[in-house]
Amino acid sequence: QVQLVESGGGLVQAGGSLRLSCTASGRTFNTDAMSWFRQVPGKEREFVAGISWNGGSTSYADSVKGRFTISRDNVKNTVYLQMNSLKPEDTAVYYCAARRGTTIYRSASWYEYWGQGTQVTVSS
Repeated sequence: QVQLVESGGGLVQAGGSLRLSCTASGRTFNTDAMSWFRQVPGKEREFVAGISWNGGSTSYADSVKGRFTISRDNVKNTVYLQMNSLKPEDTAVYYCAARRGTTIYRSASWYEYWGQGTQVTVSS
């Protein structure tokens, strides 16, 4: 059974930091592009950051560029999202996603595997 399990969410004050982790099991993801998305109630799931299979290429939403960093450890089958200088508008449920292939896509419809999500709340 393929699973993506996120962790690291929580409540933080504006300006603070959090590090999200997503660990995959059930198959090897080291040839897959992996991304983080986020969603707030009533809105579509939004691309946050993506990373290619070997970490050689990354992509970020403009809203998080310079504040968030995505990375991966293929030995541990884990992808990370380091979030710094957090703002109240970063509050959302954050989801990890994986897709077969090396290309990072910003549309959620391209991703085959999803985690259950982890809540991030940034207070002002």
